[in-house]
Amino acid sequence: MRVLVTGASGQLGTDVVDALEGRIPIGGAATALLGGSQVAPGEFEVTSITHADLAVEDQGAVGRAVAAAEPEVVVHLAAYTAVDRAETERELAWSVNATGTSNVAAAAIAAGAHLVYVSTDYVFDGTKRSAYLETDRTGPRSVYGETKLGGERACPPDATIARVSWVAGFHGRNIVRLAVDRALRGEPMRFVDDQRGCPSFAADLAAGLVTLVRARLAGIVHLTNAGSTTWFELVRAVVVAAGGDPESVSAITTSQLDPQPLAPRPENSVLQPGRLLADGYDLLPAWEDAMHRLVAAFVEGSLRDD
Repeated sequence: MRVLVTGASGQLGTDVVDALEGRIPIGGAATALLGGSQVAPGEFEVTSITHADLAVEDQGAVGRAVAAAEPEVVVHLAAYTAVDRAETERELAWSVNATGTSNVAAAAIAAGAHLVYVSTDYVFDGTKRSAYLETDRTGPRSVYGETKLGGERACPPDATIARVSWVAGFHGRNIVRLAVDRALRGEPMRFVDDQRGCPSFAADLAAGLVTLVRARLAGIVHLTNAGSTTWFELVRAVVVAAGGDPESVSAITTSQLDPQPLAPRPENSVLQPGRLLADGYDLLPAWEDAMHRLVAAFVEGSLRDD
């Protein structure tokens, strides 16, 4: 199967390409996830496109790149992800996340390819008291959330829209890497305890996306590691896993953040994987399991550097 991946050098994109090419991503699960089988040698022919290769907001360039790859599936990961900066760079965020996705979608349709688009929990306003279902009404409060919802709406009806949240992986900057670095240095940390969501670990998301590429499900899918937590609880668990002192992590409220974030954060962004359950798929492993694997990879890397 010919698969084109945009955003291939990003935090998630790197692991997705590795998974499609049959390599277990660093910190990744050793077994197949979501009921899929292991990737066989040569099962996928992958074309990787990075931001340096292609500006997705350039309609003509997108059309030429997709046509040249002749894909059967396009996994669209390229995105503007600077949540706070998007509040002041609204036009740029819209051009990448909404217009860029529209361009990729049009090119995929022209090539006869199935589109898999990765979206976000920020499409919800965070006021629901229970977990969000795929069918729940959206209502983003941030520019970032608005632009990613704009991307969802640009997708054709038969596209797969995979909403993920709180992503952390071995590649790129993320809260788990930050917490491990500070734990190894014995530095104190303060994190909010009034925002709850589902951590999603890139290696496991990559395995899940491989299954979605194979299945070509139409519609919205919530794809996260199982279970929910707060930022404070997550960081404290990371510190313990890294061998640090859990008392070095203090809980604060969002109102105590200084400076205050420019973009509003959802108080509750827990995503319920109702679609996967209804369609008979296994869920991704618990976030604690994935977190331990990722922390071990970070600690091993730090020890090697020393």
